[in-house]
Amino acid sequence: MRPLLALAACLLLPATLAAQPRPEWTPLFNGKDLTGWTNINTDPDTWFVKDGMLMTTGKPLGVMCSNKMYENFVLHIEWMHHEAGGNSGVFIWSAANPDPKGRLPDGLEVQMLEVDWPKLHVKDGVMPTDDYVHGELFGVGGVQIIPDNPRGPRSKSIEKRALPRENWNTYDLVAVDGVAKLSVNGKFVNGIRNSSRRKGYLCMESEGAPIQWRNAWIMELPGGVTTPDMIAPERGK
Repeated sequence: MRPLLALAACLLLPATLAAQPRPEWTPLFNGKDLTGWTNINTDPDTWFVKDGMLMTTGKPLGVMCSNKMYENFVLHIEWMHHEAGGNSGVFIWSAANPDPKGRLPDGLEVQMLEVDWPKLHVKDGVMPTDDYVHGELFGVGGVQIIPDNPRGPRSKSIEKRALPRENWNTYDLVAVDGVAKLSVNGKFVNGIRNSSRRKGYLCMESEGAPIQWRNAWIMELPGGVTTPDMIAPERGK
């Protein structure tokens, strides 16, 4: 009798308890054009695809953002600068609505700085620390976070792993329920938690220098405990 009851119970389980699809990797760029992305506030020729890779001239300052929002995910992306001190990055959980004056959006920025940046920004004889060059994470535009490795309100990597210009760097980012952990060239070295924004757009940054990206893939994970006030508004609203 018990086996029959168990079978009946299984048949009555809601469909939501059925096996869920296995998360799969999806390319963020098709290698041919910028389908799936919107140029927010840069020139028509700021972003382009060449040899299957995404590239930017770096000018003017601004972003190109995904047409889709992402909440919990794993992001794999490889990047290479071509100029000493080149500056760029990718924003996650963004509203993709830059301030006209600052030209950059809110969200969590994942920094992509060329290693000579501190040497080129000496002020009053003091050279900035290079701790943050190697994958700094920080909230922008009012997005609040708690850094794992504080440098003020920002989080710096515990180990210097970024390679200089003309070398490829690999970032693997795990973002779940307001927690983000960043691997730089094969090792997790930075992270944040308690982000006040947990769902939004991805934004690629143009910030003065040419940079190219390849092998940009995302694996969407199941939704979590994100509440409505932690979701970026739809772009344009």
